[in-house]
Amino acid sequence: MNTKQVKQDTLRFLGNYLLKHSLDALCKTLRVSYKNKKVIDDFRKQKQNYVLAFWHGTMLLPWFLHKDDGFAALTSKSKDGDLLAKQLKHWKYKVVRGSSSKGGDVALGIMVDLAKNGYSIAITPDGPKGPEHKFKAGAVITAKKSHVPVVLIGIGIKSKKKLKSWDKFQIPNPFSKVKIIYSEPIYVDASLNYDDTSKIILQCEQELNELQKEAEKF
Repeated sequence: MNTKQVKQDTLRFLGNYLLKHSLDALCKTLRVSYKNKKVIDDFRKQKQNYVLAFWHGTMLLPWFLHKDDGFAALTSKSKDGDLLAKQLKHWKYKVVRGSSSKGGDVALGIMVDLAKNGYSIAITPDGPKGPEHKFKAGAVITAKKSHVPVVLIGIGIKSKKKLKSWDKFQIPNPFSKVKIIYSEPIYVDASLNYDDTSKIILQCEQELNELQKEAEKF
């Protein structure tokens, strides 16, 4: 290995290391309040797994807050997905790579199998490329096929930076107030036909947008 390659590998390692631990440090400063957290607490006590869905632009906090809850996560096969996968592995997630455009059917099948075998599943239903706040089918189909409930989560951050990305990705400022709102569990009957399943997906989209709006009121 030549000197240039060693230098690049060293810088990449340091960058990844600093990112992981910087995010840990940032998230630990945040002042988090919860609404309807009893849903999640009850699932923890009952050892009930579930599908947790949140918008792509708000994903930093739910990833961090559920890092010790036995989750599997779906990330894209893009370079951005590589970075996210490394962070999620640091947070002890089981990472599955795939998206609606590349490897989607295979990845969805893996997520269903994991859910059937006790993993909770974290999904950003408008990811990895949008449209923003448009609820794709993956979360509901995973819940339907694995017989576990869906829980939606709205995340409000009072002091933050918004990136100029398609999802307007939110980075909290240190010590910001954060509001987390969980939905009631949504159960998806495995016998539902295509049209009725599509209605559930639309209902999830509407409810998640409502939760997000409520969470952003300070």
